[in-house]
Amino acid sequence: MEARAVARFVRVSPRKVRLVMDEIRGMKVGEALKQLSFSPQKGAALVKKLLDSAVANATANTDVDVDALFVKRIFADEGPTWKRFSPRAMGRATKIRKRSSHLTVVIDES
Repeated sequence: MEARAVARFVRVSPRKVRLVMDEIRGMKVGEALKQLSFSPQKGAALVKKLLDSAVANATANTDVDVDALFVKRIFADEGPTWKRFSPRAMGRATKIRKRSSHLTVVIDES
């Protein structure tokens, strides 16, 4: 039985959080949580919280063995980008793009 969790409008670049997601794709949930707890990236804490939510959804909706769960699919889609300008020399301006992500985790029993 699949369970999923989605976090939308997360203020981290999809490119940066995909690096964290690639490390845990296909892992057992316990191993993935250990990996994420020792990872220094900002995205690791967000993905860990999302993975905990997916496990809670799995246990609440069905009777599953938590030890048998693994990360079936995990991906980050691009969310809206906030556009800002930074003043530069001689009256110029440079764009600043503050990117956001939509994160999705799907776990399943093996």
